[in-house]
Amino acid sequence: MMRVKRAAMRTVVVLAAMMPAMLLVQAQSAAVSPEKMFEQAMAAEDRGDMAGAEKLLVALEQKQPGNFAVEESLGLVYAQQGEFEKSLRPLKKAAALVPSNDAAHANLGAALYSLHQNQEAAAELKKAVALNPANAGALRSLGRVEMELGQPEAAAKALGQALGLTPEDGELRMDCAEMLIAAKTPMTAVELLQGWPQAATMARAQVLLGEAEEALGDFKAAGDALTKAVALEPSEENAWRLGAELLKHWTFDGAARVFHDAGEKYPESRRLRTGEAAALFGAGKYGDAVPIFASLLEAEPENAGFAQMLGISCTALVQQTRPRCEVLQRYAESHPGDARAAVYAAQALEGNGVAQNEKVEKLLTQAVKADPKLAEAQLEMGTYLQRAERFAEAAAYLQRAVELKPDSAVAHYRLGLAYARLGRKEEGRAEMEFEKKLAKQKQEELDKRLEQITTFVVEIK
Repeated sequence: MMRVKRAAMRTVVVLAAMMPAMLLVQAQSAAVSPEKMFEQAMAAEDRGDMAGAEKLLVALEQKQPGNFAVEESLGLVYAQQGEFEKSLRPLKKAAALVPSNDAAHANLGAALYSLHQNQEAAAELKKAVALNPANAGALRSLGRVEMELGQPEAAAKALGQALGLTPEDGELRMDCAEMLIAAKTPMTAVELLQGWPQAATMARAQVLLGEAEEALGDFKAAGDALTKAVALEPSEENAWRLGAELLKHWTFDGAARVFHDAGEKYPESRRLRTGEAAALFGAGKYGDAVPIFASLLEAEPENAGFAQMLGISCTALVQQTRPRCEVLQRYAESHPGDARAAVYAAQALEGNGVAQNEKVEKLLTQAVKADPKLAEAQLEMGTYLQRAERFAEAAAYLQRAVELKPDSAVAHYRLGLAYARLGRKEEGRAEMEFEKKLAKQKQEELDKRLEQITTFVVEIK
């Protein structure tokens, strides 16, 4: 979900009109009067001379201690210079001097928010709203603070009230829709956006509609909205959202096209390339997925996630030649603690000659040592030894695989074959009964790996 940007601090109180009543003490010398100094400070602020305004207000504060207008103005000048820490003292003092002034509490709340003191900010903004329910700025700020505090329902309520006061504010409408989605009321978000004519021309509005429709289970409408968002604003972010949406619902060919086209425009985006590889895998184009995952792993040689995705893709290939899978082998050899990567690397190497078989055994030994409780490592070692006709050794590993994963049909089947070659006929027949489940379980395993890849990609931010 997109984050709402922090709003710039705005002066929400009219100070000039208050000065005659607040500045009653006359100057004791021929120097500039307090009223004149305040006018000069405001003029300096208006022309952007914050340093000049600050100097005058600091001097005036010394002459007029406890003056609301001076304290509030000084706090706001500090805030406009980004000095929020310094702004707290005068803003707190102003709010204490005139506790009935909603703008004073709103400004203090905004400064606290800028310092990420969100609980305190919320308390001040709630005071402002209680004093003046029509203070749209305070309501908007309160909504954003509630967002930061992880309270989407409260945020949606505050933003909705602000929107009622300023219905022409498109950004506010979209902020409100975002919080309605987070508050699990997506239908209200859809109604809020669909009733707004400008939504058809706003990429962010279409993204939010896509999220809301997804939450409502209307995946076609979600895809249509995200497609419009890409057309309106073909950014990397929007292309990613659309591709991820298609990938999530296993529309692999469409996802592959979106990721590929966007990747051509944004070649530095690794998540777009990851999405393309995942979509190609889902479409059964394992040979096309492998080189992309291999390149990603080469670019980030410590990325265990890329290593796993490459391993899944390499082991899905049926042909003996597996171009670019050597990248996985190098990763496994340099990461002896990654048992699963070693298993994948060994599977990718199997059947490619005696020299390769020696590497297979070394990798599988490494995997078993790294994680003795990984059933796949025990199974692959047992299978390798069985093919090498080392049946007694194979049986020991396969027994361990069955213990670790009792529902593994292939482990039972392989163990039955080993028992048969060792003359343990009855035990072998019992294990061979699992052969009937092999085909189904192989498909389930492939689907599980596809789900792994899809989840890995969709969760990338």
